Amino acid sequence: MKRKISSSKIQLQKQIIRGILVIGALALVIIFLFGNHGLYQLYTLKKERDKIQQNINMLREEKMALEDEKVKLQTDYKHIEELAREKYRMSKKGERVFKVIEKESNN
Repeated sequence: MKRKISSSKIQLQKQIIRGILVIGALALVIIFLFGNHGLYQLYTLKKERDKIQQNINMLREEKMALEDEKVKLQTDYKHIEELAREKYRMSKKGERVFKVIEKESNN
């Protein structure tokens, strides 16, 4: 009778230890996946970093275009004249500026 009681106690202890180990393993997996430094957090940070990098690249291109425009405005008189004619409808002495109005098409 003592052997049956002791073996059932051993079985119960083994089951308790297994349960604790399973719960501990599940807790570690959850922490690994969803913790502060988990896989999900790393994934979201990588996506955010990629978006920021794209924004930086776009701003660099815009900066280069603006710097080119600045140089043109400082040195290229033909470009300045072109801007004045197109954007501000200016003309030289003796020239006439015509405004073209497009007809609305009924489709």
